[in-house]
Amino acid sequence: MTSPIRILIVGCGNMGASHATAYHHMPEFEICGLVARGDSKVRLNKNLGADYPLYEDYGQALRETKPDAVCISTYPDTHEQFALMALDAGCHIFIEKPLADTVAGCEKIIAKAKETGKKVVVGYILRHHPSWMRFIEEAQKLGKPLVMRMNLNQQSHGFMWDVHRNLMKSLSPIVDCGVHYIDVMCQMTRSKPVWVSAIGARLTEDISTDNYNYGQLQIRFEDGSVGWYEAGWGPMVSETAFFVKDVFGPKGAVSIVAKDAGASGKSDDVDSHTKTESIKVHHAELNSKNEFVKPDQWIDMTDEPNHQQLCDREQAYFLKAIQENLDLTDHLADALNSLKIAFACDESVKTGEVVRL
Repeated sequence: MTSPIRILIVGCGNMGASHATAYHHMPEFEICGLVARGDSKVRLNKNLGADYPLYEDYGQALRETKPDAVCISTYPDTHEQFALMALDAGCHIFIEKPLADTVAGCEKIIAKAKETGKKVVVGYILRHHPSWMRFIEEAQKLGKPLVMRMNLNQQSHGFMWDVHRNLMKSLSPIVDCGVHYIDVMCQMTRSKPVWVSAIGARLTEDISTDNYNYGQLQIRFEDGSVGWYEAGWGPMVSETAFFVKDVFGPKGAVSIVAKDAGASGKSDDVDSHTKTESIKVHHAELNSKNEFVKPDQWIDMTDEPNHQQLCDREQAYFLKAIQENLDLTDHLADALNSLKIAFACDESVKTGEVVRL
């Protein structure tokens, strides 16, 4: 019998706790320690009904537990250092997006992974969601060019406003969240982005003067497709139309219609960020009287996985990557590509100029 993969959990907040829950219930993994600076690791142990070793210091935990793998769910400004330390220690890595908080940092991690032969899987959760896979598949049937309209604004307060303010110490919302949706747009078009432009606004004194808590980006692709994405964080953010996921092309349109997840009070609920509930497909074909030939089609997604089940799927993929020695070259190239585009958008906000890629 193969011994379980000993995994060290670094970061025990929202995503770290979900990933730890997945490992806790997978016999192929064995958690060898929980690392966090605050009390989240204690709460996680209690919630899991476990007694895993607890650490404040990542370096100490890495030395003492000697894991086979590390799960990194800390703030983005630690990702590069923590990932390189793990790879130097001979560990496989599951790491929350973004891979690093700079393009150079991403490139260092990718080079080190290649050098060591260890697996690095980035937490692009929508890639494991059957409804989002279907959304992308339906969008690819609409012809070219595509018009892609997406947002995820979060009216955050309480604990989530603390989380968002901490995130904004290193990244803007359109970088941190935008990489997911830029990745989706790249999958839909299978085309190369050629330029980006973006705008942003700082609506609070609670963040540094060089950052902004609302941003909107636009991307033009080589095939003529265009897309926009917006993200805003904070107690002042409107909940009107905070959840837009809509694509149209010459042959029609496809939209995520999340009547419950898109309801008031759900914008900072992590479960609502991935829900689709139903997909509406519109056919553009007209008859001689310019009337639609086909009725709109509704695809029911009510049996879709919840947030925890999606994290379980991510960890099943991580396990497969290790056990089957999957080639993750394209996976890491896509992670780097979406981050390069997101940072170009961030540059556009700060310079007021279009950035050509």
